[in-house]
Amino acid sequence: MSDIAERAAKALDDPENWPAEPKEAVVRQRLLAERVRTEPLDPGSVRYVAGLDVSYGVGDTELAAAAVVLDARTLEVVDTSLVADTPSFPYISGLFAFRELPPVLRAIEGLSVAPDVFVCDGFGLAHPRRFGIASHLGVLLDAPVVGSAKSVLYGKNSMPGEERGSWTPMIAGRSELVDDTESLAAEGAEVIGRVLRTRARTKPVYVSVGHRVDLAGSADLVLRLSPKYRIPEPIRHADRLCGQYRKRHKERQERQEGSGEG
Repeated sequence: MSDIAERAAKALDDPENWPAEPKEAVVRQRLLAERVRTEPLDPGSVRYVAGLDVSYGVGDTELAAAAVVLDARTLEVVDTSLVADTPSFPYISGLFAFRELPPVLRAIEGLSVAPDVFVCDGFGLAHPRRFGIASHLGVLLDAPVVGSAKSVLYGKNSMPGEERGSWTPMIAGRSELVDDTESLAAEGAEVIGRVLRTRARTKPVYVSVGHRVDLAGSADLVLRLSPKYRIPEPIRHADRLCGQYRKRHKERQERQEGSGEG
């Protein structure tokens, strides 16, 4: 078992990490949030990067978690792991980590190639308690994690220019689109992420620090990992793997239902 797999297993086995009640989960979030660290991230030194994604089945009673490792230079897939699970924690905004991280950690356990950085489809510091799923995963593994989300959970944001690579800062506060976050940042407002245009004239993504990375390096890495599409390649591949599972699961259910009717 690799070092990162051992860390994932250790995090899963610690009952304190998985409270059953939402109020206890918030307390746990606030405690673990104190452990988040920001460190310089050099995208050019990253060799292997893992994309993580979670997908729900019909009725949200089952989910699939995928971890896909890519060579950061060639963007070729070098390792994959997929886990299906039944979530035990309720679906509550701001607490998704307690519902989705157990299968994600099990998927990471199944990797044979250890990534240098994880890119998570979700937020890190761009969270009401500065502890979204990307930060939560990073603290549990003590590993570098970048958050790259497709929509906004929390934070004031303004649209960047239409060209690829343009960006604007995300500012702490309730989720709303404002005219100019650059001025707010210049005035000393708390910056919690970046709105980044990874593809010209296409919706941006929302990048934030998860753990043991910095914001500029995180945004640079996400841009490097998105040469053709809006979504970074590691997350895109993880999403595709989850989609393939959903399709097979649906076909299996239909066969079982058809057999029962016969």
